[in-house]
Amino acid sequence: MFYQIYNFEIGKILIVEDENYIVKVEFLNDKNQLLNKKYGTEKETMLIRKTKLELMEYFDGKRRKFDIPIKLDGTEFQVKVWKELLKLPYGETCSYLDIAKKIGNPNAARAVGMANNKNKIQIIIPCHRIIGSDKKLIGYAGGIKIKEKLLKLERDNL
Repeated sequence: MFYQIYNFEIGKILIVEDENYIVKVEFLNDKNQLLNKKYGTEKETMLIRKTKLELMEYFDGKRRKFDIPIKLDGTEFQVKVWKELLKLPYGETCSYLDIAKKIGNPNAARAVGMANNKNKIQIIIPCHRIIGSDKKLIGYAGGIKIKEKLLKLERDNL
């Protein structure tokens, strides 16, 4: 397993690769500082570099979809939610309830929220596009300010 940390205008982002798959893209902040041994060896592999470049293109408004191999590591329900999130178009938002309905379980809005919270591949699996049923911005692992910036970036580049 390999990792690298990059400073983007929006903040520090950790990218982790395991066996030729990206397994983590995460904003780093005071609450979740990196523990070196947890993510293997610090090294910029070709796949980590490609991920960085695709993120740069995304932040520049030039990329709407990511072309890197990712590995979804979670429960069957979480993976189902994350796959549905991957279908959500650039610049669009929906609610936890909308996702629950799309996966055939309209009573699972809270569980969808919890799956969102466990998303380890932020931005690429666009959990930032999920908002409350009342259209308000709610929870994001990177923080609400970053969520606002990501949504604005996408709206501005449609």
